[in-house]
Amino acid sequence: MAILLALFKEVRPRQWVKNLSLFAALIFAGLLFQEGAFWKVFQAFIIFTIFSSVTYIFNDLIDVEADRKHPYKKFRPIANGDLPLSIAVFVLILGVVTGLTWAYAINYYLFLSGVTYLLVQVAYSQYLKKVPIVDVIVIASGYLIRVYAGAFTISAHMDVWFLMTVIAASLFLAVGKRRGEMTLLLNYKEVETRATLKRYTEHLLDIYTAMFATSTWITYALFSFNHPRIVPDGRALDIISILPKTLVSEKWMMITIPFVVYGIMRYLQLIYEKNEGESPERILLSDKPLMITGVSWAVMVIGVLYYVG
Repeated sequence: MAILLALFKEVRPRQWVKNLSLFAALIFAGLLFQEGAFWKVFQAFIIFTIFSSVTYIFNDLIDVEADRKHPYKKFRPIANGDLPLSIAVFVLILGVVTGLTWAYAINYYLFLSGVTYLLVQVAYSQYLKKVPIVDVIVIASGYLIRVYAGAFTISAHMDVWFLMTVIAASLFLAVGKRRGEMTLLLNYKEVETRATLKRYTEHLLDIYTAMFATSTWITYALFSFNHPRIVPDGRALDIISILPKTLVSEKWMMITIPFVVYGIMRYLQLIYEKNEGESPERILLSDKPLMITGVSWAVMVIGVLYYVG
């Protein structure tokens, strides 16, 4: 039982929230209620949960010695010895084989997405995390691969402005992560940390953060403005048919922009006020205002796309 608990902790279940991005294409393409589509994407979500879990195991196996010198990472199961190396390697191999086999059974392009994701993560763990700027781009690419994997699963069209939003938002989160690690470095100056952090300065990371925060909400605003009116499969109610002409518009998606703007501003506040940027998923799952904003945005988007149009 102790080993199972250690394994569960090792695969970072809190990080699984990132895999929700696989549902993006399903929702924005109007296929949420299409028969069979949700089930396919849900399977892809499980597959990428397996992939992300095994990459954490691989990363911790590679960095085990460095993690033991880190104030927080030294408590990870592999670093502190709670999870035997032999079991970690076995689960790693089993996860890769199971995930790729499952992905291939669903869709060849989902399989290729999985292979690409795994190769990128291996390259990151081995070398790319040591290269300034490239390390941030690689972190951000994980979100983009997930979004494309979800689209490939159901052969959905991806709006170019939505992809730009994903790129900007993922770079924003990646830079915020580095900003949080920089704060940790300043608080624990004796800690051996990433070599790349020595190539960044606080001012430079602040510029990057502001740049991608701005580009995130602007690209989302353009996406919502240009998003075409769709008639989703399985629409439950066409509210627009009972609205007065004064309220009839194809730009209803734009009412979700304030949620995105607030979410970005709140995230920035948490990065600079509470120094929590090192773990984006922890922020998303623990900060109540941000959680409420995220849920409200999701409900509003689904409402607009599937009930107002």
